[in-house]
Amino acid sequence: MSTVKMPGTGLEDVGVPGQSFLRDALTSCTDPLKAIEEFQLENGVLLPSLRPMLPLLDLHGVRRLDFHTSVLEELRDRLVQHINEIGQKEGKERDRKLKELLAKSFPVVRVKALRPVVMCILRNTPHIDEKYLKVLVRDRELYGDTDTEVKRQIWKDNQSLFGDEVSPLLSQYIKEKENILFDHLNLSNLFFLPSPKVRRQGEVVQKLAHMIGTSVKLYDMVLQFLRTLFLRTRNVHYCTLRAELLMALHDLEVQDIISVDPCHKFTWCLDACIREKNVDIKRSRELQGFLDSIKRGQEQVLGDLSMTLCDPYAINFLATSATKILQHLINNDALPRDNTVLILLLRMLSLGLSAWVMIDSQEFREPKLDSQIVTKFLPALMSLMVDDQVRMLNSKLPPDERESAITIIEHSGPPPDACQAYVQESSVASILAMYYTLHTARQKDRVGLMRVLGTLANCKNDRAFEDPFLHSLVSLLIHMNDEFSAEDFCTVIFDEFFFAGLARDNVPKHLLKLLWYIYPKLPTVRLQTLLKSVECTSEWFSLIFQHNEAVHRLYDSLQERIGSQQDAPHVPANIEHLDSPLMSVPTPAPL
Repeated sequence: MSTVKMPGTGLEDVGVPGQSFLRDALTSCTDPLKAIEEFQLENGVLLPSLRPMLPLLDLHGVRRLDFHTSVLEELRDRLVQHINEIGQKEGKERDRKLKELLAKSFPVVRVKALRPVVMCILRNTPHIDEKYLKVLVRDRELYGDTDTEVKRQIWKDNQSLFGDEVSPLLSQYIKEKENILFDHLNLSNLFFLPSPKVRRQGEVVQKLAHMIGTSVKLYDMVLQFLRTLFLRTRNVHYCTLRAELLMALHDLEVQDIISVDPCHKFTWCLDACIREKNVDIKRSRELQGFLDSIKRGQEQVLGDLSMTLCDPYAINFLATSATKILQHLINNDALPRDNTVLILLLRMLSLGLSAWVMIDSQEFREPKLDSQIVTKFLPALMSLMVDDQVRMLNSKLPPDERESAITIIEHSGPPPDACQAYVQESSVASILAMYYTLHTARQKDRVGLMRVLGTLANCKNDRAFEDPFLHSLVSLLIHMNDEFSAEDFCTVIFDEFFFAGLARDNVPKHLLKLLWYIYPKLPTVRLQTLLKSVECTSEWFSLIFQHNEAVHRLYDSLQERIGSQQDAPHVPANIEHLDSPLMSVPTPAPL
């Protein structure tokens, strides 16, 4: 007669009779009840003073199992506390004690009631023997119960396992960013609104920082994951995470990592500028000094620096600050080429916008800023800004004074040729033109907006159809909803701009968000044309690319809202809080 072999718990290995002992005793005895009684006497709590109390507990209906369990839990908690106290000490004596405790206790790691003690010893052991780590990796249940402090020692030599742990967090991070960008119900949920400090307090960033701890090797692994994913997807949110993670470790004062990351000081300085929404002379010199100090053989640092500068929050800051400086130059009749801070901002903007190409080609050279951006494009953009300002000022004058003022054509012509040409040829020019467009929208300058928005459809590398810009643009256009009753305004917004990018799978999402709020203002024919265009585009994407179901759900919800003749959601009147190129940026000091 064969017997089923029960899996061992490890109790026998530490001299405690366990399942195997009890099974053998019951199968070889003549009186099973007596055998059980003997087992209880020999393996119960061996305190003579406690023996008389056991019958009393029996009278009160307290099972022996419950009693022994409570004793076990109390002793376990005290032992865990004692082990933690040992772990807080330093020196060889601590390591020796923990090593001895681990050797004696590890065999019972599969006993769930005793596992917390073993895990506590492991957590406090700085360097765990490889033989223990292998057992934890092979058993998924044990691995799942292992503390992060122990897993770090496993992950150092198991990149694929670390990748499995990190991957869901990276996906969650990207999803959270996209939820903000595509959220059509909460207009106050603006992408650029949170401060850097608030952003890096997010769940994913904090979890990653905890998983890394003080391990330079794990930090390097995460950076490699981010580079690879950025290269594979072109998703700039991985660049944001790279900067936020470094600054989260800075906040935690993890010197082991921040002291060896060559990008730390630069990222720290840039983070301070973004937080304060200003770059002063001192910080500009620090940033420029860092860029200029990269020596031969260290060029690969530019790859990580470019990712830091490719972060949408960095791009937003650089472009916003540059636009502010341009206004400062206009007010002081100064030239762009004479402003060293502006030149530095453009230099960093150029480096950030070239991040993907640099990492893909593995040619780590800082792109040279086209001098004609400074000598031709910026003066043309400043001329456009002056025209818009004069026209806006003229429109506010009384009619009699307006007629005597400098003649301003109400419907101004197209932007200067230099603006249109460089927007098509240069990513830096494209970004600056895009952020000036946001400024005109924030000012509710319909003529200024109409002059420049159509030009953005031809931006270098379709920059104007990237999500952060479209998110900001749509948020501002929603507050110009009354203008959508005019056909000339609709022609520029939809025909010249949005339709030019409708072939990109993200653009319909932003267009639907805009329609969600402004559709009551649209002429009926225009509304039907827009809905038909989005429907056809979505159907095409569904067939070719398995388009996101969220677009279809939003489209169906919008159709239902229009069909039931419901009013569009309320749009807050105050837009002072909206992210815009000239929002709360201190005027730079004279240079």
